[in-house]
Amino acid sequence: MRKTKKQKKQSRIDKFLEIPKEISSEEPKIILTGFSELIIENYKGILEYQDFYIRISTHIGIININGYELDLNEMTTDDILVTGKIETIDLEKTID
Repeated sequence: MRKTKKQKKQSRIDKFLEIPKEISSEEPKIILTGFSELIIENYKGILEYQDFYIRISTHIGIININGYELDLNEMTTDDILVTGKIETIDLEKTID
């Protein structure tokens, strides 16, 4: 897939200004702290929410979080904090 001139120009500007990729794109950033805290940046929405299973949609796929006593905290339009006893995290890539 070819990039347009605008996309190439923006990419050069981002590199010049040293802007992190996750800020200038829609790719999610996942930060896991131990087994009790997970931060997801650049998410689209919550697909399913239960105290043992959470599904979160991103621009590139779906993030599945399994565990128990899971809770959604500190949600903004850009990031979300998941707390609880996290056992597994699965990533599902959507078809391009």
